[in-house]
Amino acid sequence: MTVRKTALLLLLSAAMPAFAQQPSQLDKEVEALRAYCKSDIERLCPNVPPGGGKIKECLMAQKEQISVGCAQALQKLKQ
Repeated sequence: MTVRKTALLLLLSAAMPAFAQQPSQLDKEVEALRAYCKSDIERLCPNVPPGGGKIKECLMAQKEQISVGCAQALQKLKQ
């Protein structure tokens, strides 16, 4: 490897963790959903496996029974 390639590789590998550590807006909203909807998920969707939006669908199907905080988190996720 040339010195130029080595330097470029080191520069890129040093920058990667900085990119990986910045959560996206969606990540923040999903974390809010987990925080505000935890009890609702446990109560209303206990057997729903996570992934593919299944828990969100379960909560939306029972929106009349979810807490106010969870409803607000879901609303922000829809925007």
